Amino acid sequence: MTDAHLFAIGVVLAWLAGIRVYLTVFGVGLAGALGWLELPQALQVTTSPWVLGISGALAVAEFFADKIPGVDSGWDLLHTLLRIPAGAFLAAATLSPEAEGLGDLGAGALAIGGGAALVSHAVKAGSRVLINTSPEPLSNWTASVTEDVAVVTGLALVFAYPWLALSMVLAITLTLALVIWWIWRRLFRRAPRPVKW
Repeated sequence: MTDAHLFAIGVVLAWLAGIRVYLTVFGVGLAGALGWLELPQALQVTTSPWVLGISGALAVAEFFADKIPGVDSGWDLLHTLLRIPAGAFLAAATLSPEAEGLGDLGAGALAIGGGAALVSHAVKAGSRVLINTSPEPLSNWTASVTEDVAVVTGLALVFAYPWLALSMVLAITLTLALVIWWIWRRLFRRAPRPVKW
């Protein structure tokens, strides 16, 4: 693969980690363990039975926690501390294919991955805060299932069609950011002040 392909893959994996970190790690590890992918040396750790077992169990827990209004926002807040570094690692491990350990990962690649994970995490968490103001749980479930589908689709596409996956990630991020901004302005627009004579 070319460096450009590796860049696209790294950014998409980091973005996916910002949404569903455990599912992303599990998907990458499972694909490597089953021989579907030739993983870089630094990502080989994801094929460990321990990593697969723990990330798989936590992915199931996240699947259910993310469907409960209020719990999902608490889960997002707690996972801010995990999603961003995990995204940074996934991107740097992809962008530094010869790296054998954390010390060999490039600072620029870590920054790119951390930034991509931060953006997707912020959009996800911000949309959930707005969605949780809705009195019915249907919108929360719909958003959560949409995120699950987006991550699984992204994992399925990223290694075969990295540029398509990157384009989808950018389009989703831009669309959601604009929707959140529009809703935020509608909800918190100040009423006009009466004119004093």
